[in-house]
Amino acid sequence: MNTSRLPAEQLATALERAVRRNFPVTESARVRDFVRTDRGFATETFLFDVEDESGCLPMVFRRPPEMSLFPDYDLLRQVLVMRRLAGTGIPVAEPLWLDREGEELGSPYFVMNRLTGEAPSDYPSYHSAGNYFEAAPEQRERMWWGCVDTIADIHRLDWRALGLDFLGMPKYGSAPVEQIVNYLDEALTWATEGEQPEIYRRAITYLRDNLYQPEHVTLCWGDARMSNILYDSDFRVSGVLDWEIAYLGDHEADLGWLLFLDWASSEFEGHPPLPGTPTRAETIAHYENRTGMPVRNLRYNEILAAVLLSVPLLRMANRVQLPPEMNITGFCTTRLEQLLP
Repeated sequence: MNTSRLPAEQLATALERAVRRNFPVTESARVRDFVRTDRGFATETFLFDVEDESGCLPMVFRRPPEMSLFPDYDLLRQVLVMRRLAGTGIPVAEPLWLDREGEELGSPYFVMNRLTGEAPSDYPSYHSAGNYFEAAPEQRERMWWGCVDTIADIHRLDWRALGLDFLGMPKYGSAPVEQIVNYLDEALTWATEGEQPEIYRRAITYLRDNLYQPEHVTLCWGDARMSNILYDSDFRVSGVLDWEIAYLGDHEADLGWLLFLDWASSEFEGHPPLPGTPTRAETIAHYENRTGMPVRNLRYNEILAAVLLSVPLLRMANRVQLPPEMNITGFCTTRLEQLLP
């Protein structure tokens, strides 16, 4: 544990000095309404406003969690992805500055502008609370297609021209699917300190035994889900959040992640998707039509998604030593049991 890491209640004061140094505001600038958001758990995130004589600027502060949930966590990765997506049409936040040393605040951090809009609920799930739950069926349909279209637009980007080749993982193999599978095997061992549960050993074996060469290698968002989309008052996409686990891989990986988490937010919870939510088949057909890329390995990529999401959850469960009744990986293991042969 980093003993120099500032507690949340001291961050605003320390950040105020950094804002004056790094951003064009006057010496009278103040940090106001500094509050932690419970959205996401791989990065600690706070919302705040900067006020001076010229007005009020809404911003976001992000730093690594006290306990890392991924073995290769790096703030620079997130910042570079967002900077290189600027001007592509993908509505991402603008990183304003990154402090990789973080001596003043006791940890690395970065600050970005705050996008407008509201994201569907994470906990409880968007099928049971929040703006998606409260919307009319036709509005839910618009939100869903907005998410799918965003994923499609990400996959149609030229990642080479955007300078995103650093998201490849050559140390894990020569091909993209092989790379992510080998990374997951290592990450699971790290998260569980060498005690991988049997269902995950089976999953890794299946993924390795069924490696394939993707028809299209694209930028994968990595955390492609409804809850990482901001929507405006007309239920249209206004922001795309959370790029911690972006990588280069098969385009179907993001679609598998979206459908896996929608299943976890509805059927796994014991209720059907809300009216207006397009079906799995409709979603696949819409995505294929939008991208021109066929979907042929979705089962494989849903298994991949369940394993990838398990890494931070297993890390938390193992390090915090949660009681057995708090089975935070239950939806992942249930889906793996359904999908694995």
